[in-house]
Amino acid sequence: MNQWKAAWKSIRYRSLHHSLSVILLAISTGLILLLLNSRNSFEDSFRNNIKGIDMVVGAKGSPLQIILSSVYHIDPPTGNIPLDEYKKLIKHPLIEAAVPLSYGDNFRSWRIVGTDSNYAHWYSMQLAEGRGFQKSMEVVLGSAVAEATGLQVGDTFEGSHGLNQEAEEHHHHPFKVVGIYQASGTVLDELILCPTASLWDVHEHAEGPKEITAALIRFKSPMANIMLPRMVNEKTPMQAALPAIEVNRLFSLADSFVQFLNILAYLLIGIAALSVFLALFQGLKDDEPQFAFLRAIGSPPSRILKFILVKGLIIGLISYALALILNIIAFQFIGSLVSPAYQLSSSEVLFNWNSIYTLAALIGVVIFASVLPAWHAYRINIIKTLAHA
Repeated sequence: MNQWKAAWKSIRYRSLHHSLSVILLAISTGLILLLLNSRNSFEDSFRNNIKGIDMVVGAKGSPLQIILSSVYHIDPPTGNIPLDEYKKLIKHPLIEAAVPLSYGDNFRSWRIVGTDSNYAHWYSMQLAEGRGFQKSMEVVLGSAVAEATGLQVGDTFEGSHGLNQEAEEHHHHPFKVVGIYQASGTVLDELILCPTASLWDVHEHAEGPKEITAALIRFKSPMANIMLPRMVNEKTPMQAALPAIEVNRLFSLADSFVQFLNILAYLLIGIAALSVFLALFQGLKDDEPQFAFLRAIGSPPSRILKFILVKGLIIGLISYALALILNIIAFQFIGSLVSPAYQLSSSEVLFNWNSIYTLAALIGVVIFASVLPAWHAYRINIIKTLAHA
């Protein structure tokens, strides 16, 4: 314990001298933690939202856009598909279950989605208040929608046409809130769900056959992964998209940018390690007379070696603590910009394998940076140093 106290006093005595090392280490470590935690959080959330969804069908267009619009609700849909084609498709013997989705309206930019009760069941949604919708123009709110809008069970509101808040409102077609879901950490937290017929009734002026926007499909057998997408794309006016494939494609598109940030973070760690080395070596030069005196009165060389290593460890631990604080602040900021479904709590930032691995790597870096100064202190020339003191 005396070694730790002595090392801490030495750092405090030259606090300005060591501050650059601490700042550089904290920033580089924090950046690596932010990258690792962000990537894991988004990947886990993206994969969690496609559980149980084997295929999505929508209008002809980009498969990735179909997935983003119909599973994650973060992109405009590619168009509409005929209701008759959907009904014909779901009769296929390889399809176990299906959920229709219809878009077109919003309330204060929160999407109103026409569907059926199976949609909530697929995500194991639980009601916090009220009940599920039973007839046209009844809605159930996701937890984030209820919190942001202040709507409660029994309230009514009028939706706006399109996916933007500024669009024209549908007057004389009020929706009634009959339920609010508990928070689930999924995209349904940010949706307003109602029967598909609600959107048809709101747009009663539309003529022609009924349409829906997309459908989520669950297969009975892995064989369907091979047969059904090709059949849909070649023999129907619809486009099939496989969520697992498109999500992997999305991550691969982001890989080059993530790799660049990783290289930047490792470069910062290298610079930080050099800074730690220089700080310890300069401190050693300043403390050489004291070390020589301690050696002269019988202090073992190992004690001085431990002193240098402990100083490096203290610098590393302080840097790591600051990196964790920076990560919590960063995730709170990111949380204000993204969906609740993609956020990490403070406890998840602090206690995960990324944090443990990063701490172990940081300790390794500061020990490596401390080795040469410690070895120099171990081999100090007592007579020569005292002579020049």
